[in-house]
Amino acid sequence: MTNELSAAVPAAPTLRATHVYFMAALCLVVGLGMGYLMRGSQLDVISPQGSAHAATTAAAAAAKPMGHRPSLEQMKQMADTQAAPLLAKLKSNPNDSTLLLQVAAIYYSTHQFKEATGYYNRALDTDPKNVAIRTKLASSLYFGGDIDGAIAQLNQALTNDPKDANAQFDLGVMKLQGKGDPKGALVAWQRLLKTNPQLSPDRKATVLKLMADVMTMMGDQHGIEKPRSNDGNE
Repeated sequence: MTNELSAAVPAAPTLRATHVYFMAALCLVVGLGMGYLMRGSQLDVISPQGSAHAATTAAAAAAKPMGHRPSLEQMKQMADTQAAPLLAKLKSNPNDSTLLLQVAAIYYSTHQFKEATGYYNRALDTDPKNVAIRTKLASSLYFGGDIDGAIAQLNQALTNDPKDANAQFDLGVMKLQGKGDPKGALVAWQRLLKTNPQLSPDRKATVLKLMADVMTMMGDQHGIEKPRSNDGNE
């Protein structure tokens, strides 16, 4: 997915303004989107070539120069047009998980997260223990503003598969940026590294860099001088 972390969900208000630079850096580091650590193989399962093509086409249409940035309403119209043939097929086979995921991917890629959430939910109903689908549902909920709902979905995903790298990575990002909980983020990423020794060196380095930056941020917060009380005492 595209870099929607900064566009869709603002940094948690509990984080001090002095750490805006760090949050911007975090968005750049995870620019490929949450859950990218091992997404390649999982996308082959939940989003076949047709879905990937449809989502890419819709995203390209949304990004096409139009004199100004497309509004959400314009992007919705593009997504509706792109999804129409798939929705027609769904009428005769409403529980086709492949079609549901293709439609969800189109709406997700065009920032129509309410619609994407609905189709991811329907796909999940056909396979409740599918961690990859549940993780995508969590991302859709998160970018749609339902942070608590997203975290609940990731916790359920990790109940089904405690070692899932994407769910652990996403959980850390959501706790940090969505809840302002750096300690919770560190716990999630530490568990990720412990349970996934097969992680590629570059992606392991990404996680370690994020953890180091979070610890630096926490140290900076602790080092901020406490305001004086009204009576002049510390």
